[in-house]
Amino acid sequence: MAFNFENELEGKIALVTGGSKGTGKAIAERLVSAGAVVIITARNKPEEEVTGTVFIAADLSEPEGAAKVADEVSRRFGRLDILVNNMGGSDTPGGGFAALTDQHWESTIQTNLLAPVRLDRGFLPGMLERGHGVIIHIASIQATLPLYDSTLPYAAAKAGLVNYSKGLSKEVSPKGVRVLTVSPGWIMTTAATRMMERLAESSGSSVEQATHGVMDALGGIPVGRPARPEDVAELVGFLVSPRAAYLTGTEYVIDGGTIPTI
Repeated sequence: MAFNFENELEGKIALVTGGSKGTGKAIAERLVSAGAVVIITARNKPEEEVTGTVFIAADLSEPEGAAKVADEVSRRFGRLDILVNNMGGSDTPGGGFAALTDQHWESTIQTNLLAPVRLDRGFLPGMLERGHGVIIHIASIQATLPLYDSTLPYAAAKAGLVNYSKGLSKEVSPKGVRVLTVSPGWIMTTAATRMMERLAESSGSSVEQATHGVMDALGGIPVGRPARPEDVAELVGFLVSPRAAYLTGTEYVIDGGTIPTI
């Protein structure tokens, strides 16, 4: 079977959460380039327009935000074919377990685990009724390689997301809906670049030296650089396409070889 990669998602409706910047923006642009109608969500309208997308403002860390997005997508588009649960992150402090309050744990789990669960619950009934659909959960290599000093709740939430994704795939794949997990390593987003600039300034080093310092703290990245948002977007673009029709229930690690074990 031959595929036209440029238009392989033509006629598909896709939603990318956290799609206004960073990796989410790159994923949204990749799906647009393949012909999909792409909806993005974030708390605030992006400073720079993501070309070819429709924006819905919502706070997905709250149940009301997920319900708003599901209702609006249904009202405006009638269905959803592709759901990329990309939104996530951590703002917990350093200092290990003792520095983490219940609020730190709860907010991190809301954002990184329960937000995808709620959106899946909102869109899966329609996908199952039509007998097709693709759900991608963006997790992290911290699910198996946690950094306990500052992001332990994030790592635990992502581990839960990986487990949930596998279980969900076993339930819905026989009914036509594919569910997959993508677990990136360190991604050099605009925010990460700014962080490297701050580290370099505070330590009196160069941005390159600061970047290599973080890579060393991760145990090294064999390919010699962090991921680019476009690297992750290209993998997602493949996984949601007809070329990946036999893939479901699998976690795809994209970390340049960071995880040192099989």
